[in-house]
Amino acid sequence: MNLNTLTQTWRGINRENRFHRLAVALLLLTNLLTLAALLRADRTVVLVPPILEGEVNVARDRASREVKEAWAIYVAELLGNVGARSADFIQHALEPLLAPPLRAAVMEVIGEQVDAIKRERVSMHFSPSALSYDPTIDTHYITGHQVSVGPGAQPVRHQRTFEVRVSFRHYRPVITHLDVYPGTPRQPEQS
Repeated sequence: MNLNTLTQTWRGINRENRFHRLAVALLLLTNLLTLAALLRADRTVVLVPPILEGEVNVARDRASREVKEAWAIYVAELLGNVGARSADFIQHALEPLLAPPLRAAVMEVIGEQVDAIKRERVSMHFSPSALSYDPTIDTHYITGHQVSVGPGAQPVRHQRTFEVRVSFRHYRPVITHLDVYPGTPRQPEQS
């Protein structure tokens, strides 16, 4: 064995080891950076529910317009179709959807209306016929015909609009604005 060949091979092995140590350190650093980015990233859930036409996105604090629209229609139909037997259920189903600043006032009004519906044994049926959206204030307007029927009385028909603003917090829908009034949608300056 030649001493010169041994030293060259030994140096080559040492250089290769240093190179591999540096490469492993760089790979470890890139993996840590990728992990940090992954942990900080806002997860997006892609859904294709049967009531919607295409893909929709729901992230931690936001959702696509179609999801908000579906929730606004749900709230309008929930509030618009009330009877003496379903009134308590509707009140219970709506409460967790309301934003905290809105919850007390809306639940007080709904409580009064639930008592009146039970006392007078009235039922209301809402059929949505138009949906509009104002992107400047992110508000959905669901307009339709509501029919109120009481025992022994003729049905009363009138046009009603539900003005609903939906946002998302921790992947859950939150109603941040809710207004119900007769007629067509109001202009944003008037609401």
